[in-house]
Amino acid sequence: MRVRRLGWAGVEIEAGGERLVIDYVRDLSPLFTGWKPGEGLAVPGGKATAALVTHLHRDHTDASALADALTPGAPVLRPAPGHGDDVDNVTTLPAERELALHRLAAEVVDVWSTRDVGPFRVTAVPSVDGLGDPQLNWVVQADGQRVFHGGDTMFHGYWWLVARRFSPLDAVFLPANGAVVDAPHLQPPSPLPAAMDPRQAAAAAEILDARYAVPMHYEVEQPDKIAGYVEVSDPENEFRTHAGSRAHVLAVGEWLDLAT
Repeated sequence: MRVRRLGWAGVEIEAGGERLVIDYVRDLSPLFTGWKPGEGLAVPGGKATAALVTHLHRDHTDASALADALTPGAPVLRPAPGHGDDVDNVTTLPAERELALHRLAAEVVDVWSTRDVGPFRVTAVPSVDGLGDPQLNWVVQADGQRVFHGGDTMFHGYWWLVARRFSPLDAVFLPANGAVVDAPHLQPPSPLPAAMDPRQAAAAAEILDARYAVPMHYEVEQPDKIAGYVEVSDPENEFRTHAGSRAHVLAVGEWLDLAT
C-alpha cells in the first residue's frame, strides 16, 4: 500500500491496483481568501473506487471534485448529518446540498463500523470536531498495512481506544495547524484550538504507535484565511520537534510507500 498527500487534508491511497481518496478537495475558496483554483493541491492519479470524508465542512467535502474523481456509483462514506436547525448546521449545509446535487452515492456510517471496498477494509473511528459538527476519522487496511486519517479532529480521549484496536499503525495523517476559530455563530469563542496543534498531533501519533507520522491540514505559505481562522505559524517544524523520529513530512503530491 502507498499513500499520497493531495494537499490540505486530502490523501490518495493505492493498493491492489485500486485507489480511494479521503477528504479530497480542489476548491478551498470557502476557507482561503483570494485562493486560486488548484493552488497548493494535487489531483488523484486515476479514478477512485471509493471516497471517505471525515466531516461535511467544505474544506473536507468537495462534491464536485469527488464526482470527477470517482468511478460511477462509487460509495462516498460519510458521518451523519448535523443535529438541530440551519444555524446549528451552517458549516455543513453547503456540502450536504452539493452531495445531493451531484447525486453521489453517499452513505452514512456509524462509528466503529467496518466496510470492505475493493482491496480496502475501512473502519470509521471516533473523532471530535472543534465546531461541534459530526465527524469521523478513518482507519484503512490493505496489503497487511494500516493507515489512520485524522480529518481536523481535536485531541480527545478516544485515541487509546483506537490504539487498542489498530496499533501499531504504519502511517498516521494528523491535522497540525492548531486552528483557532472565532466564528459568528460560535460565541463566545472557544479558548482551545479547533484542530490539533503540532504538539497534540505528535502525542496522538505516539499513542497510536505510528511508524510514520505525517502532518497535514496546514499550508506552508500561510495564505490569507477567512476572518476568524488563525493557524500556528510553523506547523511543519513544530511537528518535527515534537514527533521526533516518527515525523515524516510529505510535500503536496508526494507518495509514501509503506511496503519499504
